[in-house]
Amino acid sequence: MKKNIIIALIILVGGVLLIYPLLKDDPIVTHTKKENPAEFLFKENLATIYNQEVSIEIKANSSVQRLEVLFNDSVIQSWDNPQKKVACQFNPNTFGVGTKTLVLRSTLEDGSIFVDNRLVRVLSDIIPEKLTVKVVKTYPHNTTSFTQGLEFYNDNLYEGTGDPGSLGRTVVAKVELETGKQLYKMGLPAGFFGEGITILHDTLYQITWQNGKCYMYDVANNLQLFSQEFGYVGEGWGLCNDGNSLIMSDGSERIIFRDPKTFNIQHSIEVYSNKGPVNYLNELEYINGKIYANVWTTNIIVSIDPETGRILQEIDATDLVIQNRGLGEVLNGIAYNAKTNKTYLTGKNWAGLHEVSFDVPGE
Repeated sequence: MKKNIIIALIILVGGVLLIYPLLKDDPIVTHTKKENPAEFLFKENLATIYNQEVSIEIKANSSVQRLEVLFNDSVIQSWDNPQKKVACQFNPNTFGVGTKTLVLRSTLEDGSIFVDNRLVRVLSDIIPEKLTVKVVKTYPHNTTSFTQGLEFYNDNLYEGTGDPGSLGRTVVAKVELETGKQLYKMGLPAGFFGEGITILHDTLYQITWQNGKCYMYDVANNLQLFSQEFGYVGEGWGLCNDGNSLIMSDGSERIIFRDPKTFNIQHSIEVYSNKGPVNYLNELEYINGKIYANVWTTNIIVSIDPETGRILQEIDATDLVIQNRGLGEVLNGIAYNAKTNKTYLTGKNWAGLHEVSFDVPGE
């Protein structure tokens, strides 16, 4: 018995002696934060404002051979053999507003790497302009249409609907503006809840709420469904386009730009005001270089800078909602007719579709 124990101890000690040199030479080791040879000197996370440069102090010891600051995965400043304290001039403008990651990466002579991660929240520097909705003219709207998408294309109006109750009411339709009549339509089976629509190069794109599917229809052929479809991860809410990319919301503060040929993500922005993120971005419309979005659960429409995500305007549609709610649901549906330069609003199951203007209160 003792002999077996002695043999086991010999094997254990031998194994440790064999492995130790390998561990000693391996630069990829785990370090605690206390061992970190370089770190940011500010505590917790960082909050700043777009267009506002901030000086960030960094402490590094003599063992650091190279020091780099990364923002949103891009190196924004670096030093070779930094001395004790250095400062990074941080300007958040490159990546717009929102919550990003700031990383301090230090490399030692032996090749080992240490990081100090912080979150950075960048608020908008713009106080949104306050506007209200003024009704110019009202047209009939089909009260059975649970409006999820609304769009003009070549002076023709198209509408996409959802399917509460899973009754098979998800459709896309060409609609006659003057009467509200559906000239022709194409539907999806029960269980597919249609959301935003947009039209680009004679193709109508329709996303779905929780099915992870984008369907495509031939506008030139009475909205016949194409056999090709796209898949995506997460929820689908609103959809519009800028002539090049499909622009999609998912119910959060994020707006995603997608390739219309593949539906792959090109980039995304986060939508922030001067107070913080704006969630529940729903139906979208691209009008004269700005993204307009219904904010679900509110009577507010926001206009957004597509480059930075900053909110430029907050448009209050409360009076319009009060006039139209009745048996209908929430405000949802923004359409802009580029040929006439007119904008239209409606809501889910509303009886009216309204030509509107966005005006300064009191004017």
